[in-house]
This record gives sequence, C-alpha cells and structure tokens, in this order.
Amino acid sequence: MKCLHQFEKVKEAARGLSKIKKSDIAALLNRLADRAEENVPQLLAANQKDLDAMDKNDPKYDRLKLTDERIRGITADIRNVARLPFPIGEILEEKVLDNGMALQKIRVPLGVVGVIYEARPNVTFDVFALCMQSGNACVLKGGSDAQYSNKAIANIIHQALKDEGLNPDLLQLLPPDRSAATELMNAVGYVDILIPRGSQALIDSVRQNANIPVIETGAGIVHTYVDASADVKKASAIVVNAKTRRCSVCNALDCLVLHKSQLTNLPEIVEGMKRFEVEIFADERAFASLQGNYPKELLKMINEDSYGTEFLSMKMSIKAVDNLDEALNHIYTYSSKHSEAIIAEDPEVITRFLKEVDAAAVYANASTAFTDGAQFGLGAEIGISTQKLHARGPMALRELTSYKWLVRGNGNIRPT
Repeated sequence: MKCLHQFEKVKEAARGLSKIKKSDIAALLNRLADRAEENVPQLLAANQKDLDAMDKNDPKYDRLKLTDERIRGITADIRNVARLPFPIGEILEEKVLDNGMALQKIRVPLGVVGVIYEARPNVTFDVFALCMQSGNACVLKGGSDAQYSNKAIANIIHQALKDEGLNPDLLQLLPPDRSAATELMNAVGYVDILIPRGSQALIDSVRQNANIPVIETGAGIVHTYVDASADVKKASAIVVNAKTRRCSVCNALDCLVLHKSQLTNLPEIVEGMKRFEVEIFADERAFASLQGNYPKELLKMINEDSYGTEFLSMKMSIKAVDNLDEALNHIYTYSSKHSEAIIAEDPEVITRFLKEVDAAAVYANASTAFTDGAQFGLGAEIGISTQKLHARGPMALRELTSYKWLVRGNGNIRPT
C-alpha cells in the first residue's frame, strides 16, 4: 500500500487532537482564512491549470472553477465555522442509576474522516475546517481534474497548521490516481468513516467497494411541484432560481412537475429561463403550452432520459400531472431523496406534501438552492447525506461526531 504511511500518520495525528484547546482550533481556522486570502493569485493560477485541461462544456467545469469571489466566500465560511460552538464534550444525556453509578453520554469525534471527491476544490477547505472544529483528522482523495488546485490548497492548510504549532499530518492529501481511492476504501483500522462526494457513479463505486463505513452523499435529482393553488409570480421566481442560480450543483432543479390547471401559466413560469438558454424537455401537454412561447431551438419533447436524470447543466424536464397524488407518485418514482419542493397556497396540500415526500430536505414555497450547510446556519458542509442512518441532509459539525458513555462508580460490581 503506497498510501499506508499517510494513513499511519493521520491516525497518529488524530490521537493528539484531544489535547488541543478550542481556542487554538479557532485561531488555526482564522489563520487559514487569512492565508487563503493572501494567496488568491497562487490559488487561481493552480486552478487555471486544472481548468485548461477540462472542456468548458463539461458540467464539472463550473464546480471546478475558483474565482476571487468564490475564494472570499470559502474563507467567510471558514471564519463562520471557527465561530460555531465546539461540539466535542457536549453532554447529551446524564443520569444516576439506583446502584449509585453516574452515567454521562457525551459527544466525541469520529476520529479520521476520509473523503473521496471529484472536481470540487472548495471541498478541500470545507472538509478540513469542519473536521478540525469537530475534533477530527482528515484524509482526502481528490480527483485528477482538480489535482493542482487541491495541492495548492493543501499546501496553504499545512502552512497554517505549522504557523499555529500544530501537526500538519492532521490533513493528508492522497495522490489523485485511482489506486489511492482503492486504498482509502480499504483503510480498515486507519480511517473511521468514508464520505464520497461527486457523481452517482463515484458514490455507487464507493458504496459497493468500501470495506470501511460509508456515509452516502447522494446525487440530487430535484423536483419542484407547482400546485393548482400556486401563486404564479412565486412559482416563476422560485423555479428560475432553483434551476439557474448554479446549475452544476446537486440542489439545482431537474424536473418541474406542474398541475394541469397551471399549463396556461407555464410560459410565464419559465419566462426567466430564456436568458439562461435553459433547454427544456417537456411532455406532450407542457410542450403544447410552450410551443410558440419558448425558443424553438431550446424546446424538446421528453425522451427516455428526461426523468430521473441529474442534468448538472442548463437542462430541465417538465411533467404535467392531473392532481397531487400523481405528482407525489412521480417524485416517489424518480427522486434521489435529496431536495424536493412544492409551490402552493393551499395549506392542506402543503401539509400533505411535506409529510409524504421522502427526502433529506423538503421545501414549501422556497427554492431548493437553499440545501446547503452554510445556508442552514451550519457554517459549511462536508456533504449532503441522502441516507437515513447517522446523518441526513447537510452534514456539518454534529454529524461528524459520535458519542461515548462515561460511567463513574465507587467499587460497584454486578451481582452474579
């Protein structure tokens, strides 16, 4: 195992985290934010090397791209994480048994967190910040698409650790080749939890091949249902924002589900899509409504891939339904259980939708673009879990912890 030495070092470094003061971690994260801002030109230069090797039409291009504004946003998130309450040691439960033993259930780190991710250099910053603020070390395996960006970011993190007199082994960045991913998936005894972030193919591969525990951060096949009772102006604003704000991310809208009574309003609802040149794949009824009201070259009939597809680009499907039940059935069939939304004014319809839709985040009259750790007030996120065990939805500090029981006795023995 060519990565074995890195696994050994990060495991040993994780042991020392319990001795580090909360104030030292906050100082480290603020130092990291400072260093990132001081090195914006170097980060952009490294990122440009990665961008030059990728087709601009690749949906991953936008995720890969760093800008001065995006780096400032990342550093703001790092500073936000530094201000969040340190979760380790929080008492979750305590009681005294009849035999006099005192029990406390306290929050503890997971230990070593591994993340496999694709063309998302911001993940390198986000994961490190969240791991440090939750008492964890981390080992990261980024994709070859972002190798120069990730290396530049890791260098800045290591320098910030050294500045604060902390062990640089708290972050290990593995080589970008696939063999390193295989080793990480089999790092039994070294890595406590593995989190994949990227395409459905990556997530499936990690789930199927890992021999260490996995938290699945699933792909986002996102729907928004416009009910018969919906306010058209709200619908238009929400739908356009959910699709176009940043189409390459997992919370972006993929399929608009529309009550048949809203077909006459469909041209108005998607009017804002035109300037973004959103390609629409519409079913027969929606197509008829949009024909002559939407650019001909951007309007297509649905095909076998129109539903159940995470487009990650300026593409979207539309499904017209007769009633709420049909809408719920469509979402049930194609949802990835990431984020789903309803636009409606009828409180009974809203209540049914919120109750019956099975997803990590379910919205009423709001854009799914809000499914994000920072937007949820978590500082940042390590991923958005679509599974139900341990964590679900945006994962931040508390989701990177477990717990243990502290038991204090006074010579207690259990009767035979």
